[in-house]
Amino acid sequence: MLVLGFESSCDETGVALYDTELGLLSHALHSQVEMHAEFGGVVPELASRDHIRRALPLTEIVLKQANKILKDIDAIAYTQGPGLAGALLVGTSIAQSLAFALNVPSLGVHHLEGHLLAPLLEANPPQFPFIALLVSGGHSQLMRVDGIGEYELLGDTLDDAAGEAFDKTAKLLGLGYPGGPALAKLATLGSAHFTLPRPKLNSKDLNFSFSGLKTAVLTLVNNNQPLTDDIKKNIAWEFQEAVTEILTTKCMAALRETGLDSLVVSGGVGANTRLRERLNAATKKKLCKVSYPRLEFCTDNGAMIAFAGAMRLKAHALQANNHEAAGAYAFSIKPRWNLAELTKP
Repeated sequence: MLVLGFESSCDETGVALYDTELGLLSHALHSQVEMHAEFGGVVPELASRDHIRRALPLTEIVLKQANKILKDIDAIAYTQGPGLAGALLVGTSIAQSLAFALNVPSLGVHHLEGHLLAPLLEANPPQFPFIALLVSGGHSQLMRVDGIGEYELLGDTLDDAAGEAFDKTAKLLGLGYPGGPALAKLATLGSAHFTLPRPKLNSKDLNFSFSGLKTAVLTLVNNNQPLTDDIKKNIAWEFQEAVTEILTTKCMAALRETGLDSLVVSGGVGANTRLRERLNAATKKKLCKVSYPRLEFCTDNGAMIAFAGAMRLKAHALQANNHEAAGAYAFSIKPRWNLAELTKP
């Protein structure tokens, strides 16, 4: 089964082709970072308009890369949520229109399920069951994963997510947008000089809280004016140490409490080098395994949506005539969508 996947939940347009027998054939991505940087963050209306411009040209690119044509496509997967409503509407409407024109089945995919399953695209994918750390955008969650659609929420953020804390701290340090990668880069130049709190580090649950850490950074910034380059580097270093220590500690606690020995890390923060160093060391010490998607699949991309859709469509063994009924291509979006609500295919 050849599946075309569309990702358009926020500020990146991703398109990919995944074959259930041959694997990932091609993928293409357009990032809107440069456009939004002028405004210091994502402007939803501009994001939606840009998705309209990019989706079909990217589709042509992935088809050409894979030496395929539209008629070769057996099914279409698209991000149904969560995400920006306008951006989701663009991707969903394009995907459903193509599915209708080609008379093939289509499937709305949960954005976080795409991230969660992204490591399975690698040459040596993790085996079920495993613990998943999802650190993508406004989400910081620990899940037990027993199979496709078999997800148990173990821990969640009570306020800010790790990615949000990175971006907000970067803004406090005047690093611009996107803040997370800039802060991580600056942190490599810093050293131990300040001390920041580790919220919920030693709590008995697996939840996260990063709002207080962000507020502590604000206090540190206000108390160290003028904010020199050296001060910025050292605050960035300490902030990154605090976040990665919390995430690593919670991951190891989840493995210990469930008795599992396999950890998967997905989402943009999963690309953080310091986090990977900590998790690699901690899992090696406890004789556990840790898996990551390749760096290009940590951030939003079409490959993870095509793959997640393919896994569900394959399980359903859907054929084109499943969608011949009137109204079969009606659609809706889910800007807010709890991953734990998903069921087995």
